[in-house]
Amino acid sequence: MATLEIKDKAGKTVGKFDVKGALAEAQPVAAVLHRAVVAEEANSRQGTQSAKTRSEVRGGGRKPYRQKKTGNARQGTIRAPHYAHGGMALAVKPRDYEKKLNKRERRSAILGAFKAKMDAGNISVVDAISFATPKTKDAIAMLTALGVADSSRILVIMPAYDEVTFKCFRNLPNVEVRTAPDTEKESKTVTFSTRDLLVARQIVIAKAALEQMEKVWSK
Repeated sequence: MATLEIKDKAGKTVGKFDVKGALAEAQPVAAVLHRAVVAEEANSRQGTQSAKTRSEVRGGGRKPYRQKKTGNARQGTIRAPHYAHGGMALAVKPRDYEKKLNKRERRSAILGAFKAKMDAGNISVVDAISFATPKTKDAIAMLTALGVADSSRILVIMPAYDEVTFKCFRNLPNVEVRTAPDTEKESKTVTFSTRDLLVARQIVIAKAALEQMEKVWSK
């Protein structure tokens, strides 16, 4: 079992949170983390790239010059790949980059990444992350009070989507806002990924979001 301090938006310690179960016992495995990140990045690709082959480029219907007695190599079309404005050799076509990752591996990767950040002391638990009005300065004040405002990448995890909170953080280029897993639909509604956890230098998570994660994954 691990213990994390709970702070308010002013940076003052207001309690402690005992992390138990799978969240506390998980161990990061490099191979699993690698497969999870590769799968996430591959699955985010659209795969709609397309280039034309020599048969698809317009023009080049006749030989550029006669076959023999020119002193040049024979040519059949000016749309061959070695010509300017010709088709592409081995042209790329639309394809599906999807990679499969089973539920157990995905869960193991997320728990391992979270545990690694927790062991490194890069997680700040806040009693509540909410703002009355969408003002960026309020978000900056909270991050400054927590001592993470200067981090190059900050991941903020909320228990549920909140438009005002999102607007407070959206103008900060070093901050990403995500939500915790839904307690009823389990991991299907998780909007933060293994990569989100790994690339973040600091993680700011609401107490309610941490409780949701523990309820869903600490089994």
